[in-house]
Amino acid sequence: MNLAANENLANISNVLIYSAMAVYTLAFLAHITEWIFGSRSKVGRTAAALVAEEASGAAGGKTRAQAAEGGGTAVLERPKVIERSRSETRDIADGPGAHGDDTQGDLYGRIAISLTTLAFLIAAGGVVSRALSVSRAPWGNMYEFSTTFATVAVGVYLTLLFLKKDVRWIGLPLVTTVLLDLGIAVTWLYTDSAPLVPALHSYWLWIHVSTAIFCGATLYLGALSALVYLFRDRYEVRLTDGRVAASERGLALALRDKKGPVSARLVLWARVAGNDIMSRLPASATLDRFSYRINAAIFPLWTFTIVAGAIWAGDAWGRYWGWDPKEVWSFVTWVGYACYLHARATAGWKGRRAAYIALAAFAAYLFNYYGVNFLFGGKHSYAGV
Repeated sequence: MNLAANENLANISNVLIYSAMAVYTLAFLAHITEWIFGSRSKVGRTAAALVAEEASGAAGGKTRAQAAEGGGTAVLERPKVIERSRSETRDIADGPGAHGDDTQGDLYGRIAISLTTLAFLIAAGGVVSRALSVSRAPWGNMYEFSTTFATVAVGVYLTLLFLKKDVRWIGLPLVTTVLLDLGIAVTWLYTDSAPLVPALHSYWLWIHVSTAIFCGATLYLGALSALVYLFRDRYEVRLTDGRVAASERGLALALRDKKGPVSARLVLWARVAGNDIMSRLPASATLDRFSYRINAAIFPLWTFTIVAGAIWAGDAWGRYWGWDPKEVWSFVTWVGYACYLHARATAGWKGRRAAYIALAAFAAYLFNYYGVNFLFGGKHSYAGV
């Protein structure tokens, strides 16, 4: 039986979602401040190291000159040949985090986490109020799916923090994407609170859709780790072959001597700033391991999501599989993650290649949600936006 929506609860839900967005914005600014404080002394440290290096070099040059006067012979050392190594074989420690061991940066990071927790609780209240307004599961359309998805993603992140996992670096990109997700939801996907269409009146709605949301929210963290891994891995290659140190030394010289065009110095500064950001992240091996554990843990649950959807389809439409666009792209996503797990177990396919596959698999998940709903019809289109 369809019940009329409780407009008061529906309005409260809307207010709570907008309030959560406001608090998420404050958390975003706090995270930005944390990263800024973490890098503010980078140039100063580089300049100090350059002065010490020049002082040491001058002393060494004097010693070599004295040795030459005494008839000594200088022997040039053979330059080291540095090869590109795999991330799992590099002995590189994790970075200090976004705050860069800066006390004020760490303080702003803790403030950002507190604000994120508050925003999560407000958003969860908005999701629950939406559900109570129509006495059903709060994911009957794309707006409700998006708000729940964002809330679950933040909930998984906060749970990992509570378990003392090294995921604080996720804070800034997570809050950024959550704001984007909620912004799209309230601007283009908003749908008034209303009862479900008859086809969705099933206990499978709670089982199938809730697991799909949890899988997607958690797989997002795995995809984010895989993406950051690609950048950190490239940074470690530059660090190993000396290009990072060369960039920092070049910037210090440029700032001290004020030589060269301003544009060249800006490019050099941007490169050093990027290196500084990369240096504060976990090691590439840590990121790769985190992404793999997330994807491997969620893969069986995503398999269950597809099976549960097939069982529901059998009850609702009289067939378990009909090559509906949503079904097809759910299967494409499953195949993508199956290929990723196979690649991680195959020699020569670990590291960057596997990360590309993980990103392609999550892109298939996103297309299944946004692209299929807007570009294709099918039996899943009844939920609308």
